[in-house]
Amino acid sequence: MSSSKLQQILELYPDDTFVIADGLDDAIIGVDDNNLKIVYDIDEVINILIINGMDVDEAIEHYEYNIAGSYVGENTPSFIRLITEL
Repeated sequence: MSSSKLQQILELYPDDTFVIADGLDDAIIGVDDNNLKIVYDIDEVINILIINGMDVDEAIEHYEYNIAGSYVGENTPSFIRLITEL
């Protein structure tokens, strides 16, 4: 399902290089056209970590320090929190 999102991005931008977070393809929501970065849904990232065996607190801490806190160059992915209700 989201691998198709990743595949679509790679097909739309064949000449561009993206940094992809391992194991988090299901959290991809798109691409930042201005900065050419893959964009991930924070809440879905945390849900994936929980599904893979972490409890909620571990997943949040892992996300904050090991994922959001990582910089792997100018193509470092973006992570956003979707707001569905105001």
